[in-house]
Amino acid sequence: MPIDTLPDAEAQLATLADRIRPHLTPDTALVGIHSGGAWIAERLRSLLGVSEATGTVDVSFYRDDFAAKGLHPQVKPSAIPFEVEGRPLILVDDVLYTGRTTRAAINELFDYGRPARIDLAVLADRGERELPIAPQFCVWDVQLGDGEELILGRQEDGRLYWKLGGQERA
Repeated sequence: MPIDTLPDAEAQLATLADRIRPHLTPDTALVGIHSGGAWIAERLRSLLGVSEATGTVDVSFYRDDFAAKGLHPQVKPSAIPFEVEGRPLILVDDVLYTGRTTRAAINELFDYGRPARIDLAVLADRGERELPIAPQFCVWDVQLGDGEELILGRQEDGRLYWKLGGQERA
């Protein structure tokens, strides 16, 4: 069923922070998947009062479809400015879809060490998995119409918003 109106991404971000807050430990670190997940992780860091710098991963080289899709022109280096070994992590993304991006991010995180645990936090879950991956923290279960894509945008002031991409809607 196509979406008629999009929710306020800023309100969703506040709700996501509220859902995560009771589960934080003093050594929990946030890692955002480039790019939308990195934006969300940085904002969550502020909302949750996490003192540790936020890590970012770009999964371009870890995707199982790298040979077919090639390298995205906006590839960014990953940056994990903290020790991963033995630490609880919250992996953050904007939209969970097939699970392949999440799997690639987890593979990359293990190159940095073995975390105590990895929880997944997303603003939107499309629920159409190809891999057995589920978020521990999610705000919006969304079903899109054929050919629609949900895209998180960021304004110059850092505020987040949703837009739909893909084929034109009637």
